Amino acid sequence: MNKPIHMVDVVGQYARIRDEVDEAVRKVMDSGRFILGPEVGELECRIAGYLDVKYAVGCASGTDALQVAMMALGIGPGDEVVTTPFSFVATTETIALLGARPVYLDIQPGSFNIDPLTLETAITPKTKAIIPVHLYGQAADMDEIMAVADKHHIPVIEDSAQALGASYKGKKVCTIGAIGCISFFPSKNLGCFGDGGMLTTNDEELWKKLKVIVSHGSQTRYYHEVLGVNSRLDTIQAAVLKVKLQYLDEWNEARRKFAARYDELLTHPRFTLPARIPDRDHIFHQYTLRVPDRDRLAAHLAEQKIPHGVYYPVPLHLQQAFADAGFGRGSFPVAEQAAAEVISLPMHTELTDEQQKVITTTIRKFYA
Repeated sequence: MNKPIHMVDVVGQYARIRDEVDEAVRKVMDSGRFILGPEVGELECRIAGYLDVKYAVGCASGTDALQVAMMALGIGPGDEVVTTPFSFVATTETIALLGARPVYLDIQPGSFNIDPLTLETAITPKTKAIIPVHLYGQAADMDEIMAVADKHHIPVIEDSAQALGASYKGKKVCTIGAIGCISFFPSKNLGCFGDGGMLTTNDEELWKKLKVIVSHGSQTRYYHEVLGVNSRLDTIQAAVLKVKLQYLDEWNEARRKFAARYDELLTHPRFTLPARIPDRDHIFHQYTLRVPDRDRLAAHLAEQKIPHGVYYPVPLHLQQAFADAGFGRGSFPVAEQAAAEVISLPMHTELTDEQQKVITTTIRKFYA
């Protein structure tokens, strides 16, 4: 096999669209409009159109998108935000940075998303938002989540950092809750060449707040109506994303094809393959197995120079940074078990059949 295996092959993807990307970046360089150039507004319109949502606001990262969303909803010290313990740290980090307290729900063992059957029990008078995470590219149970949220008049923020293009019962994620949050980190299904993010909403008043908050709380230069942050999407990144957006559906379909191929090659009684939930369109940001003896398998793959990832080895409620939230080991057993068993395999648009055979043969031999 001549071509090396990458966990994510951003270089190979760039090579296929190099001329388009280079031309888009060159236009920005020639214009000198690096902050809030026209490409930012054009990308916002195109993302809104792609998702069929009224408004989109660019920001500096997916993490910032979460924080800005909560700022727009007025979340602060003493408030509670219900979310998952099984996600990237940004989901909880942003809650804590605003002085609020994360309240976790355990996850479903198949989808890895929060279990809405327990949501009602987590609601208190202090609950100011619910943040489901569409983990690995598959939507959470939004009907059940929205039913509880609407009953208690609590806004839902969709953490769609891993799920742009995924759908739930025919609706794209980022369009169901009050605010959707997107990450354009380079490894995402739609990734830029640095950090970048976006917020989406159908609420005009929320859109106006989001626009102001991401630009220092200002509508008019040097006049600051609210407390804001510096979280503008760079014009160069917007230009890159405009080019790549036109390929997103094609690339997501390629990921589904590679996921199906993994399924064929990894049929084994000791493996739990990624679940596909009916009425949802999984985009496989990650292809994540559950396996016994995960850490030994990870070490074996490393010895064989096969990339892999563990997303995530320590649930958020057990992270030292959030110890004061009051949750200990055993609080969320499904998430804790998942953290001990999950392993993600290379997944990107440049995979080949030969690479997938090498990866899966190595795994099967380990368990032989």
